[in-house]
Amino acid sequence: MGASRLEDVDWGRVIERLCYLFPPVVGVGLVGAVQEADPGVPGLRWGLVLFGTFGYTLLTLGLTTTLFLDTRRVQVVGGWQPRPWLNALFALVLAPVAGVVYLYRRHRRFGTPADRSEWWVVIAVSLGTTVAGLVAAAIAYVLAMPELVVTAIGLAGTVAFGAFPIAIHRDAAYVCTRRTRWTPNPGSYLGFAFLSLFVPPLQPLLAAYYLFRRRRATGTP
Repeated sequence: MGASRLEDVDWGRVIERLCYLFPPVVGVGLVGAVQEADPGVPGLRWGLVLFGTFGYTLLTLGLTTTLFLDTRRVQVVGGWQPRPWLNALFALVLAPVAGVVYLYRRHRRFGTPADRSEWWVVIAVSLGTTVAGLVAAAIAYVLAMPELVVTAIGLAGTVAFGAFPIAIHRDAAYVCTRRTRWTPNPGSYLGFAFLSLFVPPLQPLLAAYYLFRRRRATGTP
């Protein structure tokens, strides 16, 4: 019974969900590591650091296991022969990169199940929030209002870390199933979204470029 249930699990979708959790966990860890102000909550900084550290470790173990299980299943299906132990080792060393690379390669062989068509709205909101946050931070800096700077950057960062990677991956999964000349690989856009979390100027550029290409290909937004 247990083995049968494991065989029924779509490990590819589980890998996606685990990858979605990495940005929030990493973001929490970064907040705890760089937090300088004392919010009046004893142990908050170290609590955030520990949450990020243990969360990252648990996600790494989960992704390592699911990559191993999915690669073994893919080998049975045929058409692609990924190496289970090599992918699992890659995940142990650098889990987010391993997950993104695997999803990219998996999509090229089997595609990615289409999702809802409205994910572009979240991408647009994340773009607007980031731009508004940067403008607000610049104004606050000029007016010497440090608290507003922190608030603006925090709001933009929260949206970027939590929603943007999921939205662009799921929307690319939808667009690539449409009969258009543009077939974005969801795995590659998930990877660029992860990179934009550590190179902040890339996030609005990536979002704007994606929405532009999407509009040309589908007519929306």
